[in-house]
Amino acid sequence: MVIKANVKIHPRALFVCFFAEMWERFSYYGMRALLTLYMVKVVFQQIASGEADVKSLAIYGTYTASIYLGPIIGGMMADKFLGFRKSILLGGVLISIGHIVLAAQGLVAETNEFFFFIALSFIVVGTGYFKPNISSFLGKFYEQDDPRKDPAYNIFYMGINVGAFLSALTCGYLGESVGWHWGFGLAGIGMFVGLIVFWKNLKHFEDKGLVPDDKFDTQSVFAGLSINKIIVLLSFLAVPLWAILFSYDDVFKVGLTGITVVVLAYLIYLSTKYENGSRLLVVLILFVFHAMFWALFEQAGGSLTLITDRFVDRFIGSSEIPASQFQALNALFIVIFAPVFAWLWMKLNKLKLEPSTPLKFVYSLVLLALGFLIIVLGAKSAMASGDKIVIWAIIFMYLFHTLGELCLSPVGLSMITKLSPSHIVGFTMGVWFLSYSVGNKVATEIGKLITVGEIGENASMSEQINPYVDVYLQWGVYVVLGCAAVLLLLVPLLKKLMKGIH
Repeated sequence: MVIKANVKIHPRALFVCFFAEMWERFSYYGMRALLTLYMVKVVFQQIASGEADVKSLAIYGTYTASIYLGPIIGGMMADKFLGFRKSILLGGVLISIGHIVLAAQGLVAETNEFFFFIALSFIVVGTGYFKPNISSFLGKFYEQDDPRKDPAYNIFYMGINVGAFLSALTCGYLGESVGWHWGFGLAGIGMFVGLIVFWKNLKHFEDKGLVPDDKFDTQSVFAGLSINKIIVLLSFLAVPLWAILFSYDDVFKVGLTGITVVVLAYLIYLSTKYENGSRLLVVLILFVFHAMFWALFEQAGGSLTLITDRFVDRFIGSSEIPASQFQALNALFIVIFAPVFAWLWMKLNKLKLEPSTPLKFVYSLVLLALGFLIIVLGAKSAMASGDKIVIWAIIFMYLFHTLGELCLSPVGLSMITKLSPSHIVGFTMGVWFLSYSVGNKVATEIGKLITVGEIGENASMSEQINPYVDVYLQWGVYVVLGCAAVLLLLVPLLKKLMKGIH
């Protein structure tokens, strides 16, 4: 089965990776839609609301940052030992176990904090294997500067967001309206389906994504175990160790900072070792702007979920929409607009008018800032009238954020497979996901600036909304537009360093 794009066709692998990633993202975004609300309302319900917000946002940030930190190790393991196929399957199994544990937690009246962290850690370790390697694996089916590659990643990215859209609606509704365990359990079923889709289609991948050397599977190195079996064992042992980190936010932040410095320094070193190594410097520079985009965009699962829950008029007629379901808007808009962007880039490429990758990143930052400007204006109007924020403000904010995401995220995934030397593409993809990790943890710190400004539950609506307005205006509008201006100035240099890659 193939997917057509103009005259040429895409390989079957795009179809398979599309659906496998769709269901993995169903599981991730289903839990993401519920996680902050679940912690505030259940896990930390016994402490004051302001403190519950701070603690929940800190753990949410550690979780989402960890999700994108693991791909560095997962990418390296795939490159050197496991191959893409085994890495993706191992990741899917670990994620499925995590959701089973999380659903079980949702059944009990009082959540055990450590087992809650164990569940999150299974998902973290599993995503480290699954997420970077399915993206890198897809790139193996296209030549380095194939004009179909960007459109293919737009189609692939649409698959991600079909899963995200369905999960935010279904898991969000079940979790908030029926029972938390129903929402978490359905998310886990999604991951299991994705695993089956990938496994059943292994025969269609030809010789792509296999173990680099059979000896890693067959040759005993310790206690009768091969290297790859030891890697699997260590992956399970890493789960309780990672769970401990959730209780030590400061330790995690120091560790993430140290890892980022070391990894980026190593990337600079690698840029001196390869022909056209300057392309890796482009990855390094865009890493910073990519992280800043996600630091603001990822308010969606944290502070934007809280403001939607507390201060947005969510009634349509006599029905009130659960706050978690608004996260489906981002995915819905991507499903609608991803094919448009795929067609647009192909059309502009034919006309030799397609923007370069760095310039697409500039557009993404500008659109992100416009989205925050919309929610700020909506909040200011609500403050003046004394009413809640109109629903259209949050809808149009998500629309502009989504358009910005489409100029950045699928383009970035495609960029890594173009700029990276072929035998370190898994590692480089892991480095790219590290920028998501940094962005998600910075998102936590930005969100905590809002909760620090909390002035009490008896304050007026206007007084309670004002801290959100101040932070979104300063960070979401002014800082983001400043980053866009700096990147625009760097575009000529980055195009030169890319050495012919668009």
